[in-house]
Amino acid sequence: MNKIAEDLKSEFNIYIDEKIQNTSKYLPEKNVIIITDDNVNNIYSEKFPSFPVIVIVNGEQSKSMQTVEGIVSQLIELQADRNTFLLGIGGGVVCDITGFVASIFMRAVSFGFVSTSLLSQVDASIGGKNGVNFNQYKNILGTFNQPEFVICDTQMLKTLPQKEIKNGLGEIIKHAIISGEQMFDFIENNINAITNLEDSIISKLISESVSVKAKIVIQDEKEQNERKKLNLGHTLAHAIEKHSGILHGEAVSIGIVFSAYLSVQKNLLSKETYEKIKTLLIKAGLPVYTDISRKKLADAITKDKKKNSDFIDFVYIEKIGNTKVVKTKISEIQDYILNY
Repeated sequence: MNKIAEDLKSEFNIYIDEKIQNTSKYLPEKNVIIITDDNVNNIYSEKFPSFPVIVIVNGEQSKSMQTVEGIVSQLIELQADRNTFLLGIGGGVVCDITGFVASIFMRAVSFGFVSTSLLSQVDASIGGKNGVNFNQYKNILGTFNQPEFVICDTQMLKTLPQKEIKNGLGEIIKHAIISGEQMFDFIENNINAITNLEDSIISKLISESVSVKAKIVIQDEKEQNERKKLNLGHTLAHAIEKHSGILHGEAVSIGIVFSAYLSVQKNLLSKETYEKIKTLLIKAGLPVYTDISRKKLADAITKDKKKNSDFIDFVYIEKIGNTKVVKTKISEIQDYILNY
């Protein structure tokens, strides 16, 4: 078992390769309520700790205030109080919702995660961002609040469809671009072993990816400066998600290619590195293009939660291992989208 990131300002611990069966040792002895989705509940409920369970519908459609209200109603029925501990067992949607509910219920209760999807293990459960969507705008309602712990049981990934593995790889490759050539080359050289979930390879990759994100969060927990780099590819990705049923990691892949393209146009990135990034995403089975109306995408970024007046902090790539955030006019990005 690998323990990561115990020195965050709001302390929490990430346990790689810990088993779901061992979750109880990280929990209070009582006043725990579990939040999960119907898919995870059907597969793993027998391994859950013996506490009340609230089950939501699997999928992005559950990431809404309606779901939050339903959970809060059930918490009240279960006589939850300020000493209640919420345990989210599931993927990104469950982790986001659990963290959000824990942050607002009775002005905040403690919470932790057992992360069950690759995307969640490397991204959604890490770093203290908790949010829900509103009117199809991604994570526009949210909080910064750290979980007490995150358990990443890599064996749980083996029940996921291949599409969900690729979904997680979108964020992992993003972390590699931010981190540097060593991680990027490791993915290039082991892509088949990664997609086949070979134990030693996938555990190493998850640990590397979590470390990249955790180190950035330690520097900038509330996303004032350095943490903005983790939004690489997300400006276009969120616009794509608003207008399609595409998975988050797939949308991020398309967004990364757009960011690389824009970086080339501004003479920040070489065409060779642009092609290298694009090729790895394709090898990972991820999309690099969308046929969604360019006008719809251009309009959608005006509602991006990262915008500030007429500007947005856009993440450019200078080389693998070197990204930078530049305050860019939204109208300029829209022009590039319309002509992309």
